[in-house]
Amino acid sequence: MSSAITTQEIPLRPMIPSDVASLLIISPNQELRSHLLSRLSSERWEIYAVSSGAEALERMDTEEVSLVLLDPSLPDLKVEEFKEILQFQHPHVEVIPINPHTGQAIVAAPSPGSLSFRVVREMEAAGIFKGKQNGLNLDERERSENGLPGFVGKTSLVQELCGMVRLVAQRDTTVLITGESGTGKDVVAQALHQLSGRRLKPFVVINCAAIPEALLEAELFGFVKGAFTGAVQSRIGRIHAAQGGTLFLDEIGDLPLGLQSKLLRFLEQGEVQRLGSTDTFRVDVRVIAATNANLRRLVQEHGFREDLYYRLSVFPIELPPLRLRMDDVPSLAQNFISKFCPHHVVLTPEALSVLQQHTWPGNVREVRNVIERATILAGSNREIKPEHIVI
Repeated sequence: MSSAITTQEIPLRPMIPSDVASLLIISPNQELRSHLLSRLSSERWEIYAVSSGAEALERMDTEEVSLVLLDPSLPDLKVEEFKEILQFQHPHVEVIPINPHTGQAIVAAPSPGSLSFRVVREMEAAGIFKGKQNGLNLDERERSENGLPGFVGKTSLVQELCGMVRLVAQRDTTVLITGESGTGKDVVAQALHQLSGRRLKPFVVINCAAIPEALLEAELFGFVKGAFTGAVQSRIGRIHAAQGGTLFLDEIGDLPLGLQSKLLRFLEQGEVQRLGSTDTFRVDVRVIAATNANLRRLVQEHGFREDLYYRLSVFPIELPPLRLRMDDVPSLAQNFISKFCPHHVVLTPEALSVLQQHTWPGNVREVRNVIERATILAGSNREIKPEHIVI
């Protein structure tokens, strides 16, 4: 059973002026957050976005938030519980509920002159929240039959990869993505989520190599108040926060042996037990793992559990290194140029030749870094020349 959060444990913060337009988007839906961030970009207000109620409360401890756009499908708190905490801790903050499927505001006649009234009117003037035609939609090019959201390439290796991803995306099968560093394992994981029936639910990422071993168990499984020194408030783990959606375990090869058995139990039984508690929670989560390590070798060296390896690799997907799909380098380069340049910039044939002669040991990530550096060196020029390519 989850522990209730009491208002007595939450410190009050001073009120801030109501005319400070700082917006916080709260939604476990990554697509919805990205859509609203792109559509609401304006010099008239600062905009932040988080995926859960707990993350929102943490952000409001450090940022002066005036208005919240609230997706009611929070992964960790009931909406009424969240609103109660918000009212006590941040009484100045106005809340606008939003439809989790379309991003439309659900506002019943906000008071004229209020911040919510002004913001909603400005959003309507900008074409936000007017109707379903302005609701959330993936770019049709990203949903094209032959491609993957965010993954660039048209070679036969990429087409084969796209076919495998689309084939397994609609299932809840556990997927293990392998490949060299920089090949785009995180992009494929997100594509699996976006193309699945879980795309409107949370996509939760945990990097097993980036979190100290002493904290990783608490991050994964959560804890109750008093479970250890510093646990002043109960908290759910990342697994529970992904309820209904997808959990992406990046760098799974670095998961400590002591936690591997607990992860295996979760995968087999679909239950989570928080630190310091005997209660278990049933969770419905699709798991995707990724690694650049050779897990078979780790199993032989007793650095990775064999049973966990087979449980994770129900559907393995190996990403090809860029040196095996060099024909994708031009489209990758132009894709990154478009990201980094506000105006139209092209590669000269000579610069492209330099890119095609490199073997790219850092894969797609290295292309991104080289192109970002080139766009800086090119300055206001509309062409990227060989002298701008630093490898």
